[in-house]
Amino acid sequence: MSSSEVIEKIKEALGDIIESIEEGKGVVHVFVPVDKIVEAARKLKELGFDHIKDVTAIDYPKENVIKIIYHASSYGNVELSKYIVGLGYSIPRDTERVPSLYSVWTTADFQEREVYEAFGIVFEGHPDLRPLLLSPPVAELKPLRKDFVVKEETIFRK
Repeated sequence: MSSSEVIEKIKEALGDIIESIEEGKGVVHVFVPVDKIVEAARKLKELGFDHIKDVTAIDYPKENVIKIIYHASSYGNVELSKYIVGLGYSIPRDTERVPSLYSVWTTADFQEREVYEAFGIVFEGHPDLRPLLLSPPVAELKPLRKDFVVKEETIFRK
């Protein structure tokens, strides 16, 4: 199966909920509206994309946007296992809550927790949304947002 065939299958399955779809650097990038993310994830799972490799967020403060992207692939389908689908959406930076995809892919568990602690995005429907690596006071600072200020320390006197 070629990447163009995979793209056609995704277009057929997701239909008009796709905002954009393109291939780049070995990943098929699919963006949908945030309110359609669970529906899109279910349809991708039905196609055979059975797990999440990771979840990431990218902060664009000048555009006042955060993009959240789930990278899905397949263990069960040998043909699909060669491809990664980046299923994502954009939200305004002040958005506090988005739907969790844990109900579709349980492998989103720890990755959604990482995005929660690093960016402050609350994934509604996640069964155990608490910081994974950071202490709660540090997580409240949203340390991976671009406007987070890192206090520099040095052992040298100026």
